[in-house]
Amino acid sequence: MSDTQVREKTPVDFWFDPLCPWAWMTSRWMLEVEKVRDVEVRWHVMSLAVLNENKLDELPERYRELLGPKGWAPVRVVVAAQQKFGDEITGKLYTELGTRIHNEGQGATREVIAQALAALDLPAELLSYAEYDEVLRASHNDGIDRVGQEVGTPVISVPGADGEDVAFFGPVVTPAPRGEAAARLWDGTLMVASIPGFYEIKRTRTQGPNFA
Repeated sequence: MSDTQVREKTPVDFWFDPLCPWAWMTSRWMLEVEKVRDVEVRWHVMSLAVLNENKLDELPERYRELLGPKGWAPVRVVVAAQQKFGDEITGKLYTELGTRIHNEGQGATREVIAQALAALDLPAELLSYAEYDEVLRASHNDGIDRVGQEVGTPVISVPGADGEDVAFFGPVVTPAPRGEAAARLWDGTLMVASIPGFYEIKRTRTQGPNFA
């Protein structure tokens, strides 16, 4: 067996909230990267409800309901599934949820979450679990502590200089790049991660998420 055949895949840690359309776009890019580069994504939850729980009064009205009590349901279900069925279910359930919430525009209702669970033959009783909030917060804090409190989701952590992992908010992109475009964006992400002291590239968004 050649060195190429046995080389390890590059680990990428990815933090998401199922409600975030921009995290959904970035996650679809990462799945494409897995096809074109030797990369393995490890999925983790973070929560916009946790991130904003002490500043709901400062947010526009349209975000308050989304990030209030209803904002806990999808991420709680993902954490409960992960705790009971293992890490490998996390990305699969995220895909089922995100497809319904974002691509199909069904929103994050209880019925939609139940459909996502059923698609993976997961028990509907996971909808009732809330005892893993400590695990949820620990996962959230693990991601957000790497990048700072002033950002949201997605967060990715990739190998940087001298083997040290480097975490970024983003990349924020629409639509999700495919094929060689996905590979180029990945290569660029690794390149900037290799530069000590690199922090940010940003411009104003002029379009919303394109789920096509």
